[in-house]
Amino acid sequence: MSGATVTVIVPVRNEAGSLATTLTMLRDALQDGDELVVVDGGSTDASVEIARGLADRVVLCEPGRARQMNAGARQATGHWLWFVHADSQLGPAQRQSLAGVPAAAGWGRFDVRLSGRRFLYRVIGAMINLRSRITAIATGDQGIFVRRDLFAAAGGFPDQPLMEDIALSRLLKPQAGRPHCLRPPLITSSRRWDTRGAWPTIWLMWSLRYRYWRGAPPEQLYRDYYGEH
Repeated sequence: MSGATVTVIVPVRNEAGSLATTLTMLRDALQDGDELVVVDGGSTDASVEIARGLADRVVLCEPGRARQMNAGARQATGHWLWFVHADSQLGPAQRQSLAGVPAAAGWGRFDVRLSGRRFLYRVIGAMINLRSRITAIATGDQGIFVRRDLFAAAGGFPDQPLMEDIALSRLLKPQAGRPHCLRPPLITSSRRWDTRGAWPTIWLMWSLRYRYWRGAPPEQLYRDYYGEH
C-alpha cells in the first residue's frame, strides 16, 4: 500500500467535546494526498463548526453511523478508506503502519486499547483483539480500513442502526479473506465502560452480539443498547 492515498472518514453526532483533539491528531498524521472527511448526522452542538476548521470536507446527512460512513465514502477520492471513530486517539505511527499493508490485502483493522487506566481495561482491549483474530470480524472502534473499490463492490455498510461493522466484515470476508491486523493500537474512549460500569457493559455487548448472531433484528438491538422502548 506504499504510496497509496487514504481518505479518513469520521462519523460524528454531538462529539464537540473530543472532536477537535481527534481531528487534530488525524490532521497531523496524514500524508501528502490523503484527505479527512467528517460526516455529521445532525449534531446540535458545535461539532460541525469544529469539523469545518479541521477537515478537508464536511458532509451533512441523516443520522445513523452506517449511513454517515457510506455518505463519506461516496465523497472519497483516496485509494483506501479508513473509518475512525470521533473519540479515537492515534498518530503518525498508525498512518505509517497503513503504508506497510501488503498490496494483496483488501481490508483490515487495528488492535485497540481502551483509554482508561484500570487494569481491567487492558484485559478488555486484549480480549477484543483476540476475538477479532479468532472470528476475522473487525469492529468500528478498531479503525476498519478497506480498499475503495472493494468497499463499493460490497455495497458499503448495510444500512442498519447497529452491528453494521460486523455486517460489513461478513460481506468482505468472502471477497478478500481475513482482515489484515495492524499495530500500534488505536486508543478508544473508555467512556462507555466508565458510564455503565465495566462488567455490565461487557455483559451487554456480548449478549447483543450473541443475539445478532442468532438472528435478532439490529433495530431491536439498537433499542436495547440505548435503552429505548
